[in-house]
Amino acid sequence: MPHLILASASPRRRELLTQAGYTFEVHPAHVNEDLRLGEEATAYVVRLARDKAQAVYNQFSKVGAPGLDSETWERTSSDSQSLIVLGADTTVTLDSHILAKPEDAPDAARMLRMLSGQTHRVITGVAIATAKGVEVAAEVTGVQFRTLSDEEIAAYVATGEPMDKAGAYGIQGLAAKWIPRVEGCYYNVVGLPLALVATMLEQAES
Repeated sequence: MPHLILASASPRRRELLTQAGYTFEVHPAHVNEDLRLGEEATAYVVRLARDKAQAVYNQFSKVGAPGLDSETWERTSSDSQSLIVLGADTTVTLDSHILAKPEDAPDAARMLRMLSGQTHRVITGVAIATAKGVEVAAEVTGVQFRTLSDEEIAAYVATGEPMDKAGAYGIQGLAAKWIPRVEGCYYNVVGLPLALVATMLEQAES
């Protein structure tokens, strides 16, 4: 039976995987998420997804890996061939601008003003690490925003909801009322394209 680990601290990814019926453990990866000079959005999220999946896979597949309790180590190391680690990273892009998580409230307001009245792209990189290596893919979804007033933006930022989300909004939260159209996978905008993930996991297990 494959042992699935989610290399992400995102509560939204946990909820989506659970919703899809998967049994898994959560062990967030700690990698450098800085954007490289000239790096394109898809390459950026795919690189981070790969780095996260590979880092956690390496941690669990090494004998005496630090930070693992004996029960977890016994369960995962007894058959490293069955270990599967899922990494993911999501960003928002508008034209050539990459909108990651806002640094503070003014930064969140700036991003929302940019998205107001525009259609932007949400891109998630997905990586599956196994004993055979790391497979990667990306999902792209178009999201249309209606025009927002400064008052709406200020009130939304004041709720704190934008602060841990790429593009400074959550489609599954209060911002849902601003989005008249989604072109592509809705779950990708939440943080994890479930159909793509399911396909990649099936391939990893075959």
